[in-house]
Amino acid sequence: MDKLAKQLRADAERIDVSVSDELDRRIDASLRAVTPEAEARRPAPIARPPLFWWASTITGIAAAIAVIAIVNLRAPERQDIPPVDLVATVPPIDLKAETAMLTAPLQEELDRLQSDLKKAEEKVKKDIGL
Repeated sequence: MDKLAKQLRADAERIDVSVSDELDRRIDASLRAVTPEAEARRPAPIARPPLFWWASTITGIAAAIAVIAIVNLRAPERQDIPPVDLVATVPPIDLKAETAMLTAPLQEELDRLQSDLKKAEEKVKKDIGL
């Protein structure tokens, strides 16, 4: 691992990056010119008068009372039709099911994958000289 770390440090030291003054000024100007999208689109909130909220609350309560009254004042439904026994009308279904035996092939595949991973790991270690 020490050899790899030394090689990475040496590669990092050879990287030479510089930004010209012109590019720096262009980036700075473009950052100052940008405004967040959320602030540009958001309209000013409209304040509603307190009477509006009272009116909507009273209207909702009146509608709920009207629905409850209509439901309770309806005539009860007639019970002349005898109930149907659904269990007796459905014929029995004969299911022949077997449990699936999938664990053995899956275990073999897992063992093969673990073996392949160990071989690949050993090869990588050998390639980098560990």
